Amino acid sequence: MKKTYMITSFNVILAACLVFLLFVYEGPKQSQSVSANAGGTSSASAGNAEDIVGKNCITCHGDQLQGGAGPALTKIGSKYNQSEIENIIKNGKNAMPAGVISGDEVTIVAKWLSEKK
Repeated sequence: MKKTYMITSFNVILAACLVFLLFVYEGPKQSQSVSANAGGTSSASAGNAEDIVGKNCITCHGDQLQGGAGPALTKIGSKYNQSEIENIIKNGKNAMPAGVISGDEVTIVAKWLSEKK
């Protein structure tokens, strides 16, 4: 009899997890490409970079780039140049996974971060 309750409890928990995954959890957010504008040129303004960072980076680097699970980025431009920052974003480094940002957004964010000195 105890075995039946255990199996039933397990099935209820499993069903609840399945319902959560199917109806509640939306998965990771996909960022929109900044390069899709009418003129066909990429706009690398600080506002766009801040939006990209706000959507993808603040969880680890903090809302003011002060650091947290990841290092502070407030003066990262004095340590790395734009191409080095692009390389880190694309390929990851230490605990940072590769490909958190992709496409033209990598260049936009790397340029913006390289100016932080």
